[in-house]
Amino acid sequence: MADSTPSARLDLMTDLACVLLSTAGGLLLLISSVGAQGAGWIPGPAPVVFGVDAGIGVLASAMLWFRRRWPVGVAVAMLVPMVLSRSAQFASVVSVFNVSLRRRPATAVAVVLAHQVAFIGFSLLWITYSLWAACLWVLSYHVTVVALGMYAGARRGLVASLREQIRQTEAAQNLMVGQARRAERAAIAVEMHDVLAHRVSLMALQAGALEVRPDLPSEEVAKTAGLIRSTARQAMTELREIIGVLHDGEHAEAPLAPQPTLCDIGTLVDGYRKAGLKVGLEMTVDELDAVPGPLGRDAYRIVREALTNVSKHAGTTAAAVSLSGGAGEGLLVEVRNRLPVGGVLVGESAGALPGSGLGLVSLAERVALAGGTLAHGPDGGGDFVLTAAFPWEG
Repeated sequence: MADSTPSARLDLMTDLACVLLSTAGGLLLLISSVGAQGAGWIPGPAPVVFGVDAGIGVLASAMLWFRRRWPVGVAVAMLVPMVLSRSAQFASVVSVFNVSLRRRPATAVAVVLAHQVAFIGFSLLWITYSLWAACLWVLSYHVTVVALGMYAGARRGLVASLREQIRQTEAAQNLMVGQARRAERAAIAVEMHDVLAHRVSLMALQAGALEVRPDLPSEEVAKTAGLIRSTARQAMTELREIIGVLHDGEHAEAPLAPQPTLCDIGTLVDGYRKAGLKVGLEMTVDELDAVPGPLGRDAYRIVREALTNVSKHAGTTAAAVSLSGGAGEGLLVEVRNRLPVGGVLVGESAGALPGSGLGLVSLAERVALAGGTLAHGPDGGGDFVLTAAFPWEG
């Protein structure tokens, strides 16, 4: 099936126009030469010469149909008609321009020299006036045609190069957009995990207290139920804040809560204590108010994730949180908890909440971005220890 694209149709129309214009131009040259017969341009019987010359010129023009596929071959095949026919001169010029447009300059120069020699043969056969004048005239328009062809070819190459650069730029931009979207989804997943896992673990601890103590007084049950309701409300509020960030400009953004600092760790630990987790806090940090904001947020999230893991996987054991350091020394965050009886590993305890696998991974990335180090695992003495060391410039 023939190609029916707009480009293919344009090429077809261009080829047809080239053949017809070359034929018409060659006949015009032949007619003007016949009119100048008295000056000795064409010797012999005019009708015979005209018919033969016109036939050769039409054949030469028809060869231009194949100039795209074989530019050099068509130009070389044009040498014979060029010697024998006046009307083939126009097709000869078109073939030279085509080679200059589509091939290297050295090839174009070689083709021009061949056509210049062929014109000398034509001059010896048919022209009776000065050979040098005719050759100089043909050389002048050959040089002009080659220069125009090289310019058009260079411009075509530049346009093609620019289009390829645009295509590559668009492809790279699409790749970057895709990577940004994947990174944004990962960041949202980590943020959702950081916020919701903390609240859900608190609710699990509070509900677990009701489950293991069915004989609690009604006042204690009501108090615990109130804590669960309050924690669930806070979880919904924080979830709404995260979703608000995802809205575009057509929706009103939900107000974001203030970012946590190192001073908020005490409130965080108190919340876990109220939920029933046995956790202690020791904070020996010099100039607590002078802790940089990003450093305080990272430390807060380290403690929150660690206590979330403790409540999910080892909620019946005791935990201890300690922070120490100062400007110029660095900040050390340590969360330690006793392993459950029998040394059950994280995630294997009966009734443990399912984990997403993002917690420790996101912590490691967060600590690495801050230039710190993270270590976690059993210490050989029956404790599971998570330690994060952050640089703190003085």
